[in-house]
Amino acid sequence: MTLRPHSDKHGTAEARLAAFLQHLDVERGLAGHTLQAYRRDLGKYLVHLRRQGRGDPARATRRDVQEFLAGLRRAGLRQASCLRALAAVRTFYRFLLQERAITESPAAEVRGGRRTGRLPYTLSLPEVEALLAQPDRSARGLRDAAMLELLYATGLRVSELCGVRLEDLDLTVGYLRVWGKGGRERVVPVGEAALDRVRGYLAQGRSRLARLGSPPVLFLSRLGGRLSRQQCWAMLRAYGMKAGVRRRLTPHVLRHSFATHLLERGADLRAVQAMLGHADIGTTQVYTHVSAEHLRRVHRQYHPRG
Repeated sequence: MTLRPHSDKHGTAEARLAAFLQHLDVERGLAGHTLQAYRRDLGKYLVHLRRQGRGDPARATRRDVQEFLAGLRRAGLRQASCLRALAAVRTFYRFLLQERAITESPAAEVRGGRRTGRLPYTLSLPEVEALLAQPDRSARGLRDAAMLELLYATGLRVSELCGVRLEDLDLTVGYLRVWGKGGRERVVPVGEAALDRVRGYLAQGRSRLARLGSPPVLFLSRLGGRLSRQQCWAMLRAYGMKAGVRRRLTPHVLRHSFATHLLERGADLRAVQAMLGHADIGTTQVYTHVSAEHLRRVHRQYHPRG
């Protein structure tokens, strides 16, 4: 790999990383948790390079990247985590190419292998009904009921749910304005069941959680602040256990269930893509495999020669 002089404008590993993260934040508008993931993965990569005696990532070789990936696998990281780390390294080097710190990326030809073909885990309709029935009538219960209904009704990411502002929801028309990855805006319809839960929370729950200076977000914590993603995960896991859901429940499971149940009932793939906020329809197409299995079950059950 041909290198430019060591004394370019981002001469140290830390400065290069800081410049890259600033680029992702300011120019690409990535969400905070996405930036944190890049920082973690690239922080591990820089530690690996230092152990190899390479203080500057611009001087790394293809072998350095391959050994980093091999080290992650030896440490027991799942394939998806290894691929995410490799993607972060590749994106980092594309930035260095753009900045003319290097003339060739050492990560360009490194292959991480395929993701496992495991399909997204989804809830059955009885499991969804049991889950949605768990919250009580306390202020926090009304909030949780509205959050669960909204997650299932819209397929929001948990970070998007935490960021919903009061002004983003139109209770009369029945839609929600969402700010997704990269600051992209989309409009998602909201069904009557979810609207009713949100109205109940606004009428009897939110005012009991609000404090002087509370942010103008829809869902507040018990102390009147903004809910964190971790609090949402913990809430969902607790209700999942009460509802008898045997597998580990996360906000993404409700997102998968939202998409799968729509497609099973004949929704258009492009419409589901728009509601999920996927920039690439290829990301949405994973759900067609789930729906295809549903169609096979229906065919076997009802076709005279199935």
